[in-house]
Amino acid sequence: MYKLLRTGLLTIISIFVFDKKKLFFNNYLLHKFNPDTLTKVKHLLTSPAEIVVTSHYNPDGDALGSSLALSRYLTKKGHSVTTIIPNDFPGFLQWMPGQKDIVVYFHKSKTADELLKNAKIIFSLDYNAISRVNLFADQLAKAKGVKILIDHHLEPEKEFDFSFSVIKTSSTSELVFDFIEALDDAHLIDAEIAINLYVGIMTDTGSFSFACNYPRTYEVVARLVEAGVDTEQVHRLVYDTYSESRMRLLGFCLSERMKVLPEHSTAYIWLTQEDLDKFDFNPGDTEGVVNYALSIKGISFAALFTEKEDRIRISFRSKGNFSVNNFARNHYQGGGHRNASGGDSFDKMPVTLSKFEALLPRYQEGLLSAAQQSSRLNPL
Repeated sequence: MYKLLRTGLLTIISIFVFDKKKLFFNNYLLHKFNPDTLTKVKHLLTSPAEIVVTSHYNPDGDALGSSLALSRYLTKKGHSVTTIIPNDFPGFLQWMPGQKDIVVYFHKSKTADELLKNAKIIFSLDYNAISRVNLFADQLAKAKGVKILIDHHLEPEKEFDFSFSVIKTSSTSELVFDFIEALDDAHLIDAEIAINLYVGIMTDTGSFSFACNYPRTYEVVARLVEAGVDTEQVHRLVYDTYSESRMRLLGFCLSERMKVLPEHSTAYIWLTQEDLDKFDFNPGDTEGVVNYALSIKGISFAALFTEKEDRIRISFRSKGNFSVNNFARNHYQGGGHRNASGGDSFDKMPVTLSKFEALLPRYQEGLLSAAQQSSRLNPL
């Protein structure tokens, strides 16, 4: 009799704890996402529909991971789903589950245009403005389908019918996990979805070295591992696949194309089209290069200038409280995150670099403060 009562009591306690945990988590998601928006989107997804999932120009690990994961989830829900990206993605991501089904607009524009035209619902992942899809921005803007944004970048545009925009999160991939969970569909997260989401989180945080000081991020990662992610294998597939030419390009960047300005706590790297051709450049070959400049002791601000056909593309990175988002918005028609942003210059390389250096004294106080802040362990 005692054992029976004890077993019953433990069962009641476990149910109470589980329900309390579930209630806490649901409240957390309701705080993270607007409940009314969530309810409306959930209703939209109740019936099978033609859906397109899109992401930004020059897609990275988070763009690809979040898009592929969401596409598989929606497919498992019974929808007809296609992922469309503007241009090719890096070779080190070409192993990701589901990537062979992606429609690349640069190669299949007519197919993509038809899909966008017929889509009832269009998801916009990992970008905050329609212009960020570049090649098919006009087609996306004209599309009649309901537009749903899931993103973690600053200052999203008001071009979307529904928006799940959360700045204080590691990545769009983490938000996609929360989105699926908020729709009460966590049980649909299989190994394929989990791997893609993990790639997004891992790459957007530099293997958990920045933009990841959120307990929730690690809770999500734990759930992804439980769902079947081999973290060591994924890391190898992404980071241990350099071609010889890419490795030599990195060496060239550091030995011949890096300038350090210690008086401004700044370092930058520049690459001309001639440099890129010399090393048989492929998309993704400069991924992470700017972080090498930022890793120098005493440096709080780093930039990579890469010559393109009609412009110079700039990647900015920073430490501490120095906002490269503001810097990019103020001077280079760009933006992004506080510590990781991008922009463009339409001057020639020598002029671009000269103008960049001329801007630095205006930010001297903030740059030095960020350098000091990042050189010590700050109080918790």
